Formats: sequence, structure tokens, C-alpha cells
Amino acid sequence: MALDPETFGALLDTVRRFVAERLRPLEEKVAEEDEVPEDIVREMRELGLFGLSIPEEFGGLGLTMSEEVRVALEFGRTTPAFRSVFGTNVGIGSQGLVMAGSDAQKAAWLPRIASGEIVASFALTEPGAGSDSASVQTRAVRDGDVYLLSGSKRFITNADKASLFTVMARTAGEGAHGVSAFLVPADLPGLSVGKPEKKMGQQGAHVCDVNFDETPVPVANRLGAEGEGFRIAMRVLDRGRLHIAAVCVGVAERLIADAVAYASDRRQFGKPLADFQLVQAMIADSKTEALAARALVLETAARKDAGDPIVLECAAAKYFASEMVGRVADRAVQIFGGAGYIADYGIERLYRDVRLFRIYEGTSQIQQLVIARETIKNGG
Repeated sequence: MALDPETFGALLDTVRRFVAERLRPLEEKVAEEDEVPEDIVREMRELGLFGLSIPEEFGGLGLTMSEEVRVALEFGRTTPAFRSVFGTNVGIGSQGLVMAGSDAQKAAWLPRIASGEIVASFALTEPGAGSDSASVQTRAVRDGDVYLLSGSKRFITNADKASLFTVMARTAGEGAHGVSAFLVPADLPGLSVGKPEKKMGQQGAHVCDVNFDETPVPVANRLGAEGEGFRIAMRVLDRGRLHIAAVCVGVAERLIADAVAYASDRRQFGKPLADFQLVQAMIADSKTEALAARALVLETAARKDAGDPIVLECAAAKYFASEMVGRVADRAVQIFGGAGYIADYGIERLYRDVRLFRIYEGTSQIQQLVIARETIKNGG
């Protein structure tokens, strides 16, 4: 159920000011230290950001998808690492539980996820299973009242902060139908988390390996029935892809604003860069593509709220928006010229940050396959 317009408007205004006044001044510090300050995390909890998508009955804000993507747009106007702090709680870390959890599972975990007391993470990717996510080899073997979980997960967002993982593991034969989903507390024996990886961009947002050595997971922690894990994961990713598409649009709008400000101030040949038509062409292309992506995101979110099937549209939004923001970032560097290559201006940092959007939660190539499959299935 949507918030009333006045309440939601106040939330958006608060988020907008939080991004502008608290987060953007800290971008360089977070990039250098590879850590978001704890006082910022605490403020995010107080603002309710960890529970944006969690139903009100469990302590969340219960935003509709249309409302959630508008909040994500605002968070796109700063380094993506800030959104990542609560992003897994809002998206892939909690939504399997929201969609498929039992009443007891929801009551046990969702209030603490919504408050930010615990961080939830999503463990699907493995050393040998990335885009081919149905080929996971982590195994869960039932032994009485527990499943013994063994295997390794890779590039897991917020793993070093997580208290709860949604883990996809094989309980039967090969293929998607042999995968089941489990809620795995981080303090169970046999579970270990590796060191954060050194990355190209998005410093402050950590990804780590997660290893399981006959970790005893109670049968009561299985999400849904055996063999339903892959279906749950795909539903979670559909929603996550739309959220990421919205973040991409927000970053693009930030880059365009920065490029326009620089081009208006920087003078060459006796006049501002913004007066040169070839610079104007880059601005025009960027603005047009960002507007198109924004429209696609908002329309898809509205269709999801209406209960329409949106597998194709989520894939299209994520594909178009993530590719779009890469082009916009490249043009922004070009408009800044030599300054765009210098760390002090921040543009090169955003250029590196946005590169990941074309890879995680389904590569652009996977989105193309989904779009083509759904289009052909639907007869065009």
C-alpha cells in the first residue's frame, strides 16, 4: 500500500537532503578508506532505510516498487557504496524471505532486518557458477533435523557485515530444479567469511567469499520446498534488477549535472565549453538516454505494483540503464577533459563505480537473453 503523497514527499525530501548534505561530502573519504563511517550507518537506520521494502507489519516502511525506485534514484546521486550499505536489506538479502518465508521465519527475522539491527546478504554466485546460476555446486545434505551445508560462495555483497545469508544450495540432481534456498545465520559453526576483495570501484561496498564446511542449517530455515530455490532466486533478482536500474538513472543524472556545471564554467577559445556544439551533442545524448531510462524504470515499477508479469521489463530496464550510465560516465570524462582523469574531481571515480552495474545481478548479456526469450515466448 502506497504512502500518502505528503508523507512520501517528506521522505523523498529527507533522503535528498541526506544525500546532498551528509553523503556527498564524504565520497572521497569513503573511497580512500574503503569503509562507510559508522555514524552514517546509524543515521541510515534512524531514517528507516534498511526497511524500505519490508512490510509495515514487520517494522518496515512497506514502500511500493514505484516509491522504492524513486528513493533509489535519489541515492544514485552519490557514490553507489552508500546505497549498498542498506541495499541488500532492501533487496536481494530480504526479498526471498518476504516472498517465500513462513510466518515464523518472517516474524523471527524481518523486524531486525527492517531496523538495520542485522544485515542480510544473498549467496548465489560461486567460483564455477556466475551467469550460469542454475549450476551451483554448494550442497545441502539432509541429516535428521538439519541440512549439512558445504561449499563456497563468491563475490557476496556485505558478507563481512551480514548476520543472515539467503543461500542457494543443491539438494537434488543437476539443474535448476535441484536447487533449494536456506536462511543461514552467520554464527553457525562451519561458516567462515573471507577478506573483502580489492575492486576497481565502489570502494566502501565490500564483497567477500563465504565458505561452508558441513554447516548445520535447521530444516526450519529452508525457504519454501526443496527444489524451489532457483525460482525464488529469479523472483528476487527481477526485483533487484529494477532497483539497480533506478540507481543507474540517478548516477547518470548526477554525472550530467556535474558535466553541465563544469562545461558552463570552463572556458576555451574565449567562451564556455557549453557553447561548443560537439560538447552540446554529448550533453544532449546523455540527457535523452537518461530520460528514456527513467521512463522505462518508472513504467516497469508501476506495472509491478499493478501485479503484471514484468520479467522482460525488469531485464530491459537493467540492461538499458546500466549500459546507458556507462556511456554517460564516458562522455562526462570527455567533457571534463584532463580534469576528468584526475581523482580530485571525482568523475573518474564514478566512471569506475558504474562499470559494475553491467555485471552484477545479471550481466548485460544475460539480460539480452532474457529479453529475447520472453519476447519470442510472447510472440513479439
